[in-house]
Amino acid sequence: MSAVRAVPEKRRPEQSAAGPTPAGFVLGLDVGSSVIRCHVYDHATLIRGSSAQKVESLYPQAGWVEIDPDALWLQFVTVIKESVRVAGIEMNQIVGLGISTQRATFITWNKKTGNHFHNFISWQDLRAVELVKSWNNSLIMKLLQNSCRVLHFFTRNKRFLAVSLFNFTNQHVSLRLAWILQNLVEVQKAVAEDNCCFGTLDTWLLHKLTKGSEFATDFSNASATGLFDPYKMHWSGLLASLLSIPLSILPPVKDTSHNFGSVDEEIFGVPIPIVAMVADQQSAMFGECCFHAGDVKLTMGTGTFLDINTGNNLQHTIGGFYPLIGWKIGQEVVCLAESNAGDTGTIIKWAQELDLFTDAAETEKMAKSLEDSEGVCFVPSFSGLQAPLNDPCACASFMGLKPSTNKYHLVRAILESIAFRNKQLYELMQKEIHIPVTKVRADGGVCKNNFVMQMTSDLINANIERPVNIDMSCLGAASLAGLAIGFWTDKEELKKLRQSEVVFEPQKKWQEYEMSMENWVKAVKRSMNWYNKM
Repeated sequence: MSAVRAVPEKRRPEQSAAGPTPAGFVLGLDVGSSVIRCHVYDHATLIRGSSAQKVESLYPQAGWVEIDPDALWLQFVTVIKESVRVAGIEMNQIVGLGISTQRATFITWNKKTGNHFHNFISWQDLRAVELVKSWNNSLIMKLLQNSCRVLHFFTRNKRFLAVSLFNFTNQHVSLRLAWILQNLVEVQKAVAEDNCCFGTLDTWLLHKLTKGSEFATDFSNASATGLFDPYKMHWSGLLASLLSIPLSILPPVKDTSHNFGSVDEEIFGVPIPIVAMVADQQSAMFGECCFHAGDVKLTMGTGTFLDINTGNNLQHTIGGFYPLIGWKIGQEVVCLAESNAGDTGTIIKWAQELDLFTDAAETEKMAKSLEDSEGVCFVPSFSGLQAPLNDPCACASFMGLKPSTNKYHLVRAILESIAFRNKQLYELMQKEIHIPVTKVRADGGVCKNNFVMQMTSDLINANIERPVNIDMSCLGAASLAGLAIGFWTDKEELKKLRQSEVVFEPQKKWQEYEMSMENWVKAVKRSMNWYNKM
């Protein structure tokens, strides 16, 4: 059987049974960690125009990762204008706007003036690493976890189980925001005067687009902050109180597909309805049409994110899968369980900057030109190692270098490390989330690499679908926006429009990679706890 199976193109419906195709176009934006992208979609979900700009990260100190909000705002406005121009349409033909954003990247600003107090603090930022350690080892946390363990034993209430398993991570907003509140006098003063607003990227963009008239977030973004109670569906008063974070600075939480207001007409000349705000991974899940329990999405972008739809049940695990709200549309609440690896696209970009290759597309051919990496292993850990190892102090490294090692071996080792991390996450999911997998769909820039895709399919022993359009966060945001305004009727219509390009089928048994993976695991262990103190 061929390992890669092309998928016949579906015939797209020219007109829905309900009547004529709606007029106009929907914008889907994705503000990612490395790229900000905008697509103009027609009713067949075909991209009519697009534009993208590179997002520049700032590294003011070791472990700190920031984004300049002024530069980001200019890029955001530019990609919208440029994509509409490329599509050959007018702004007044845009009937709705959906915004997908990287999660847990946040900012605080002056409520009266709208001026920000600091740069965006990225989800990759490690400035709160010592706070995370001290809180997770604190007597308060031990008492809280143990008391909730006892309460869960007697009541079987899942909320108590969730708290008993809860630990802070660097990727949560919670302790990075606590760090800001402890260290920036200007923010402390604004909080005392009830003049401080907090927002993840979506909230801040809404504030900017509406010139300060709207202040809100959605359930998908809120659930990824580490400050939200998904059982009660509101901000956690307990966590906010523990960390001395005033609830007054947090935005109201709204449905994912919702009328958030309109863009101030001074910005684009017309008021455009903002009808969806969604976190990037949840948006990609929606764009992939992973609407049912057991549907799995593997996003390989800046980092790798593995998500499984858990229906309306929140799933808590010990090893590293965390519960999220996927989306809320009216009465429907869909939950996901997710785990991630922090460095995927970042290591490809780093290798390119070292001149190991000119174009990322070359890496597939370079890797395939060798039988193996000749024992060379790469540990992808620029921002620590996430589940199942959970070590923020791990270092990135090459091991097993020899006089015969060349750049081809290094590139193959880098690509293999991505597939090995995928295997680790998928294995953890199977062990801890007791929901049968129904399908696996991939997206993100790195999924264009056939070597990584085939090796991952072999390692997890599952078919993996790759869509025609890999910018799923844009499509998900546009889909949610379109549903809000009736541009698309329902999710069934979206499923009919979805296009798969190819299905990767297992070609080798994963045991054929066993020795290579054992060596790689050994290299990972030797890279752990390298940076004892940031």
